[in-house]
Amino acid sequence: MVYANFKPSESRSQKVTSVKMRFPVLCTALVAAAALTGCGQSDGQAGGSQKVTLWLMKGSASEDFTGKFTASFEKEHPGVDLDVRIQEWSGIGDKVNAVLEGRSPEGADVIEVGNTQVAQYIETGGISELTLDGLREWGSKDWLRGLSDPGSINGAQYGVPWYAANRVVIYNKDLFANAGIKTTPRTRAEWIQATQKLDKGDQQGIYLAGQNWYVLSGFIWDEGGELAVENSGEWTGTLDDEKALAGMDFYKQLQALGDGPKDADEETPPQSGVFARGEVAQIIAPPGQAAEIEAANPALKGKLGYFPIPGKTSDRPGAVFTGGSDLIIPEKTGQRKHAVEVITALVSEKWQTELARTMSYVPNKTTLAHVVEGNEGAATMAVGAAQGRATPKSAHWAEVEAKNPIKPFMTAVLTGQDPRQAARAASDTISRVLNSGP
Repeated sequence: MVYANFKPSESRSQKVTSVKMRFPVLCTALVAAAALTGCGQSDGQAGGSQKVTLWLMKGSASEDFTGKFTASFEKEHPGVDLDVRIQEWSGIGDKVNAVLEGRSPEGADVIEVGNTQVAQYIETGGISELTLDGLREWGSKDWLRGLSDPGSINGAQYGVPWYAANRVVIYNKDLFANAGIKTTPRTRAEWIQATQKLDKGDQQGIYLAGQNWYVLSGFIWDEGGELAVENSGEWTGTLDDEKALAGMDFYKQLQALGDGPKDADEETPPQSGVFARGEVAQIIAPPGQAAEIEAANPALKGKLGYFPIPGKTSDRPGAVFTGGSDLIIPEKTGQRKHAVEVITALVSEKWQTELARTMSYVPNKTTLAHVVEGNEGAATMAVGAAQGRATPKSAHWAEVEAKNPIKPFMTAVLTGQDPRQAARAASDTISRVLNSGP
């Protein structure tokens, strides 16, 4: 599965700076038409078709999807020429900012951005507020929280959720059967018990790298903790909170039931390659990694299963980090009316269904989860997506990821150092970076 074709193990905000994997003032609908014209060109053109430019990221949608969507949109909107331009993740932050600041030589009317990038662009300025444009028609009450929350600031919506992806547990069916495990675990306690049975001899119950902070984030959220909190404009890192420490303690219990490195992340080495050797019972990853596993070891084809990351209780799955995309409209667009129409179409049930089934994504609304029921990996993602979250809504979170004090904190705990002391040091770094100013 293409986790928005950014590296499945990284967030999109990090992708902008490291080219690995997945934040954005305003011309609101409250502003008069004259003010809108001041934000850019007028919607009308003298004769001929009106060109509307849509930027999509490479790998987010297939060529077939974009072709079908373009033809359908132009048929339903006579006189509109929809120009879909595919963008690379490398350097996209500078290109988007150039559009938002009105200095781009090509321009764009609708832009796909990573969900955790929206706050960054909002602080930069130049994004059109969409609060009054179509939230009811777009089905906002059912939006996935991990997509909608990063797109809003103080109750104003700037980013419209498009699609999501998240981690699940990929497991080896044969190893589960050999251990006498007939049903997949639904609670943390059941998960630990099953993994203990699977962890024997040369076989690893789970391969969990010591610095997979995306997975840790979910455990922290399950405990009611946060990575950082904001109060009156001041950010505080909260890894040293008791709830966050409880999440790290569970991570330590689980990680001990395998031989994952304590001082590396899930790409060092790539966990799919380790799993492919056939002696690992489980990994936590986007379902798309199953294809990598099967390519590396064809003998495992048909022997891989999926289940949502278990929660503390059986009534709901565990929280997960949500990757995915939002759609934004630059203030300086000269085609705001048609830009809104493009978003309306892209988030409609028809095109959400087409995208989800074509790309094995999770649709942007919980009420559309059923459209991927025939795809085991995507359907499992959709169950977890209902409990999805995103990183703190700070324009500086990408800088936190670049420094990444969470990783050494995790290694310190896993190697026996004092958890509170290590957490306090990491929290201090997070606080300092988030409050560093523009």
